[in-house]
Amino acid sequence: MRKLKNEELNRISKEEFKARKKIPVILVLDNVRSMNNVGSIFRTADAFLLEGIYLCGITSQPPHREIEKTALGATSTVAWKYFKNISEAILELRRKDYLIVSVEQTDHNVPLNKFFPLPEKKYALIFGHEMNGISEEAIQMSDLALEVPQYGTKHSLNIAVCAGIVIWDIYSKLQRQ
Repeated sequence: MRKLKNEELNRISKEEFKARKKIPVILVLDNVRSMNNVGSIFRTADAFLLEGIYLCGITSQPPHREIEKTALGATSTVAWKYFKNISEAILELRRKDYLIVSVEQTDHNVPLNKFFPLPEKKYALIFGHEMNGISEEAIQMSDLALEVPQYGTKHSLNIAVCAGIVIWDIYSKLQRQ
C-alpha cells in the first residue's frame, strides 16, 4: 500500500464540477459564527457534489481568508447565496419544493440512522449556531428534525463534523437506491 499523489486522484476541474449533476441537497447555515466551520462545510459540499449552500444571518460569506483556510477553494465551485434572515431562505427553498430538515435535538426528531431519503425529493439541511443551535424560527418552519444519535456526556458535535456525518449518511443512502 502507498499513499496516492495529488496527480493520481483524478480531480475534476472547476468547469467539470459545475457541469456535473448535483445531489439534490442544499445546506443552510443559520447564524454559524466560525469561519473555519463555514469553510469546512463548503469543502464537504464540494466533495459530495451538493447543489449549494445558503448562508444566513451572522454567517460569514466568501471571499474571506479565514473561510478559505478550510474551504481550500471550494467557495469557487459550490454555489452559494446569502440571506439576512433564515425565514427568507426557507421560504425560497419551500417555493422550490425542498423538504426543510433541521439537524437539531427536538422533542420530535428522527434519529439519522432511521431516516431514509427518497431519491425523488430535494432536501434543505439546516445547521445552526455553534452554541445556540438552530433558531426557534427555523425549527418552526421545518418539515422534519434529524438528530445524530450520541451516547457520551456531551450530546453535541462540532457543526462541521455533524454536517459531514449527515451529508455522508444521506449521500450513501441515496447512492444505494
